[in-house]
Amino acid sequence: MSAAPQPLTDTEPSQSPARPARSAKRSLAPALLLGAAGASLALLAAGRTWARGTAVLAQGELPRTVTGADVTGVPGALAVVGLAALVAVFAVRRVGRIVVAALLALSGLGVTAAAALGYGDTSALREKAADAVGLAGADVHHVTHTVWPWVAAAGGVLLLLAGVLALVYGRSWPAMSGRYERTPGGARGPRRAPAAPDLERPEEIWKSLDRGEDPTR
Repeated sequence: MSAAPQPLTDTEPSQSPARPARSAKRSLAPALLLGAAGASLALLAAGRTWARGTAVLAQGELPRTVTGADVTGVPGALAVVGLAALVAVFAVRRVGRIVVAALLALSGLGVTAAAALGYGDTSALREKAADAVGLAGADVHHVTHTVWPWVAAAGGVLLLLAGVLALVYGRSWPAMSGRYERTPGGARGPRRAPAAPDLERPEEIWKSLDRGEDPTR
């Protein structure tokens, strides 16, 4: 005799909806770390030396250096925007969260593009050479570039990845607590009534009188 067919169970379908929720929760910590690290790298690199050169004077050569902020202020500004967007993701819901996540991703993309374009830019060095020489259009020699523009670009990539994670999984991330939000009518929710004072404890009676309450009621 053939074995009786086993009844079908719904174990597998019941587990499938939980998998996206677990994936969303697991993506929260990496997104926070990527966003915070990316903004920190971009801000750090913006204050470091990006290029060096020498301005030619009558008495000799004068070394000149420029930082990332001298070359372009875009990476530092967008890093601040990205960091603010990373925090704002948890303050909004639904469509607002998608918009903020897109802003986070675009901030990272902008940081990367600006840092890459600023790597070979010598206009800031020429301006400093002109200030040193006192002649407009002064040239610089022996120009060298540091690795800091690429550090800023790496920070932008991390911000971009954080934005992508927020776009894909952000809908399932928790939001800030609504315990202090106003009710739809505009008024705050009902407050809890203060506990009745213990008439056998004098300190409780004095506290009640200080609040303007009648402890005998």
